[in-house]
Amino acid sequence: MSSSYVKKAIVIGATSGIGWSLAQVLSRAGYRVGITGRRTAKLEELQREIGEDCFVQKMDVTRPQAEEQLNNLIGRMEQVDLIIYNAGVGYQNPELDVAKEIKTVATNVEGFTLLANLAMKYFKEQGGGHFVGISSIAAIRGNRKAPAYFASKSFISSYLAGLQQMVTHNKLPITVTDIKPGFVDTPMIDARNAYWVCTADQAAEQIVQAIRAKKNHAYITRRWRLVAWVLKCVPDFIFNRC
Repeated sequence: MSSSYVKKAIVIGATSGIGWSLAQVLSRAGYRVGITGRRTAKLEELQREIGEDCFVQKMDVTRPQAEEQLNNLIGRMEQVDLIIYNAGVGYQNPELDVAKEIKTVATNVEGFTLLANLAMKYFKEQGGGHFVGISSIAAIRGNRKAPAYFASKSFISSYLAGLQQMVTHNKLPITVTDIKPGFVDTPMIDARNAYWVCTADQAAEQIVQAIRAKKNHAYITRRWRLVAWVLKCVPDFIFNRC
């Protein structure tokens, strides 16, 4: 590969929060960046901040057209090395409003599966690449206040583990990374009632470090590894009373 080669990355779900910051951090790291999301005005705002090496693609991951739109973006960028699935929704929903549960599954499970499959097949045909999924510390165990959100993140994490086994077994030159953030100061959480909260910029910096190191999984920030260990060890009869 030529020393002048410019790496190219796509961030799916870049209109706010971690995705927005990831696009900026990747650009500063020398990547040519493609960004997707439902809000065109926000994508164009981010494009102005990044500059000319930024490609915009409007996309709703819950729509079947998302597959064609991702292919279109890859084509315009003329080869992509890294695809990050960051799109996600989540609700505090202890009353089990079924519309919220279904919307969560549509974005975090169905949309993820559709585009993860596209990304993996693209990298296989290309002869290499790196696929990153943003799951969550929520993937470790279920939660009574947000059943669908926690379950959907568990799906993402388990699916990524399956992809990791697949590429290892088949000796494919593809890296698959599961990113598990804890509390990040984004519109999805109330930072006043959270702990160990990091900014979206801090999260993005650590995610890019994990990508550069080609890690299979990483907790963001790193101290959340301790929380994951506790969650795995607590017996059900205690956990279910929390």
